[in-house]
Amino acid sequence: MTTSVSGPLPEPHRLRDAAESFGADAARYDRARPDYPAAMVDRIAAAAPGRDVLDVGCGTGIASRRLQAAGCRVLGLDVDERMAAFARSRGLDVEVAKFEDWDAAGRRFDAVVAAQTWHWIDPVAGAAKAAGLLRPGGLLAAVWNVAQPPADLSRAFAAATREAMPPQLAAVIDGSDVVKSAMDGYRPMFDSAARGVRESGAFTEPAEWRTAWEREYTRDEWLDQLPTGGLYTRLPKPVLERLLEAAGAVIDEAGGAFTVRFTTVAVAATRAG
Repeated sequence: MTTSVSGPLPEPHRLRDAAESFGADAARYDRARPDYPAAMVDRIAAAAPGRDVLDVGCGTGIASRRLQAAGCRVLGLDVDERMAAFARSRGLDVEVAKFEDWDAAGRRFDAVVAAQTWHWIDPVAGAAKAAGLLRPGGLLAAVWNVAQPPADLSRAFAAATREAMPPQLAAVIDGSDVVKSAMDGYRPMFDSAARGVRESGAFTEPAEWRTAWEREYTRDEWLDQLPTGGLYTRLPKPVLERLLEAAGAVIDEAGGAFTVRFTTVAVAATRAG
């Protein structure tokens, strides 16, 4: 993989090879990715006018299963057949297509939810598509889990990344900026989602909902989830192995476990009319 870092990085939805890479190890993705807090899922379910939910970019069904537990009837949609097959093996109904091109065959929904996936969708075309699928008063909710390790570990992970990666890859994976918080890193995604909603002209003013929670990670748990990140999925194996070894050494130095503060953020808007 070659990546130029001489200018701004492309918007995530233009990086199709990254967007469609997660199914390479669907079982690891389902096992290692963080869950979604019940408080946020319940808020989404309560804000929808009914129970019919489309989970866009459902992946292995982590959010879909949460929504089902909250009483929703969920249809999953994913671009990757491998992810869809895993979700089906867990009892979910999933169709395979790129969201912007998907034919809903006249079906309508009370909520369109995208958990950790809306940045892979064109924000304006995606909002317009969602508006056409929603019943009046229906909810669009783009959701992200923002993980913030302790500051000293974030700095150490950044230094380890610089050591383990070729320089052009280290810059892309954000190992060079130790000042920016995780929330600052996600801010362009939130703003892009809100901009798409506004430009569609079909929704109320978007709002940000937040739920804070924590999770403790052991060394093995953190290293297990690391390769499931969007850019990490495409790293050459020798580079990934060096990165995991370096990150493991950082965690060993910190005592073998640490607590990550999560903020789950939803950019939410109601279909007007």
